[in-house]
Amino acid sequence: MVVSDPIADMLTRIRNANMAEKPLVEMPHSKMKSEVARLLKQEGFIKDYSVESNDGKPTLQLSLKYTAERESVIQGLRRISKPSCRKYANAEEVPRVLGGIGVALLSTSSGMMTDSEARAKQIGGEILCYIW
Repeated sequence: MVVSDPIADMLTRIRNANMAEKPLVEMPHSKMKSEVARLLKQEGFIKDYSVESNDGKPTLQLSLKYTAERESVIQGLRRISKPSCRKYANAEEVPRVLGGIGVALLSTSSGMMTDSEARAKQIGGEILCYIW
């Protein structure tokens, strides 16, 4: 199956797994998805991630994180930059998500990073998504 927007597909799979309270979510692997997973783990939104091999094809597995009351740590995901309409921000315009509660993921010339890292390094880039 060919997916025109793999990042939106990843976010949708995570959103659906959260609503169904699944402990794991699987998706086809790519370097960009691995970087998004690395940032989600770094920010504490998921427990862990790994790359497995299913029938010779690499698969990315995410272990989702829930509170003691079985509520998802990820309350919301929103794709910002789409293949049809890219959204960019320079170093001064890097957005804050819910006043700093959430995280914006950016693709920059120095690699994928969060909004706080981009502000600290004074770099802008493509705003991929918001997570809170």
